[in-house]
Amino acid sequence: MWLLSTVLPCVALASAKHAFVARGDNAPSILTLFGPASLPTDATPPLNPALASFSIETAFFEEYMGNRSYPNKLSQNLFENLKERTGVPAEVRIGGITADSTFWDPNQEAALYNFVDDTGALINTTLGPQFWNSVKLLPAGTKIVMTLDLESLTYTGALDMAEAAWKGLGSRQISRFEIGNEPDQYYLDLDAQNYTAIWEPWTVNISKALGINYPEFQVGATVIDPLWPYNTPQANAQFDCVSALAAGANDGHTVKTCSEHTYQYSVCDPTRAAVATLSNLVNHTRLAEYLDLWQPRIHNVRAQLGPDAFVIGEFNSVSCSGRNNVSNTFGQAMWLLDTTLYAASINVSRVYVHQGGPLALQSSTQLNHGGFSLYNLWYPVDNQNGPIQVFPAYSAYLFVTEAIGHSRSLRLSNIFPGRQANGSSITTAGGDPSAGQISVYGFWDEKSANSDGYPSKLALLNLEMYNQTDSYPRPNITIDISAYLPKKIQDVMVKRLTAPGADVMSSNVTTWAGQSFASGVAEGGIVEEQIYDAQVMVEASSAALVYW
Repeated sequence: MWLLSTVLPCVALASAKHAFVARGDNAPSILTLFGPASLPTDATPPLNPALASFSIETAFFEEYMGNRSYPNKLSQNLFENLKERTGVPAEVRIGGITADSTFWDPNQEAALYNFVDDTGALINTTLGPQFWNSVKLLPAGTKIVMTLDLESLTYTGALDMAEAAWKGLGSRQISRFEIGNEPDQYYLDLDAQNYTAIWEPWTVNISKALGINYPEFQVGATVIDPLWPYNTPQANAQFDCVSALAAGANDGHTVKTCSEHTYQYSVCDPTRAAVATLSNLVNHTRLAEYLDLWQPRIHNVRAQLGPDAFVIGEFNSVSCSGRNNVSNTFGQAMWLLDTTLYAASINVSRVYVHQGGPLALQSSTQLNHGGFSLYNLWYPVDNQNGPIQVFPAYSAYLFVTEAIGHSRSLRLSNIFPGRQANGSSITTAGGDPSAGQISVYGFWDEKSANSDGYPSKLALLNLEMYNQTDSYPRPNITIDISAYLPKKIQDVMVKRLTAPGADVMSSNVTTWAGQSFASGVAEGGIVEEQIYDAQVMVEASSAALVYW
């Protein structure tokens, strides 16, 4: 989690090459996509099938997955649903703020023990050998990012946990080790140089102790937003992946990936809580401008470490555990879908949506004090914020994984509003008449025998706010996709992500392709529409996956 404010870039922007026909209230009713349909020059490398991944707070991992005697079937089913659609499980990062107060006890009988003081604050966590059996309840083949304690500055503690994980899970399941969670927020006042002076020798020595002769570590896990503009002395002096690499973090050739954390809004204090609203959250221009802050870092890291090297290792909508009627709504599903696809479009390899729990008090002015985080995709157990339940936002990951499918050569580009040559998103001021309401992504599979240079799928998102309590007819937009179809006359299939409104908090009425997932498994029959005229209507606060 993070406690700092967001600074958005201000950039000069060009006009979008798309045509709108507006309705009477000045909102567009028809959007015509002009193409070209060929693979854009800014298209991503092949998408990682684990693009939509998870971060689970260490102290509450057992509550999420259960144990060998009592596995959490709801969590197991929800993870399996995603694996079923891509053939590859979502990766799981075991981390968060509690990882920096988590210790290993080889003699502990319990899988996990949380020490909570008289005030209800979580002080520390201890893992025992049975913990790895809880991890093994995840779908077969799940890769794990294991976060080790850095803040205590105890190398032997980090080594003990790494050795235990390596023995308990094996080299095939451990994807990466991460040392420290959000070290740019420590009381130690670390900067890139003194962080690297600790981190780099630890990674070298742990690698030697485990007999690893290849990069196995994830650097960074920082959370403070990048300053804008990025090429100033102040911005360059920030502690982040780039400055850590420049300080020598990879001198021992141990760095596999870089991770940074993103929380677009916050309720850590009243000032920021005032703008953490649903209408601010569900807006493409706002979320794109926010993620654009990371583009210079992404380019730098990929140039040094490779195209799969930059991940958002922890993120969610509103820091300090989310906001009621915002983070637990269908609006968050729309935000999560757009954020995941837009992050991929700027070459973020994987995003790990955070699942938090009742932490020690982080801020005397924060809105939330205990209970599972309101931004979680589901509650695995009853808690003070509500009973066991699945939230609408889970459905966004169903959309993403189904869009990726089993292809290993699928590439993506944001084709509306699109981006300029400098990589910045096209905002309202730059000619996007949808005012941040519409975003369109294309998926190209160059290895498909039927591609002919055309995309094989389109994701159409209408983020215009519509609540189930609104008394007026639900608005919609018709998107003309004919320029992207290989044949002038061609039928397409459509699956929809929808709910009665953005303010809906029930997954019983949230559907992906006609099915709801409130029980953890699909309920109802799959609904696919067939459209013959290349005119796809998308209602406000809904999304459509179009394929042919």
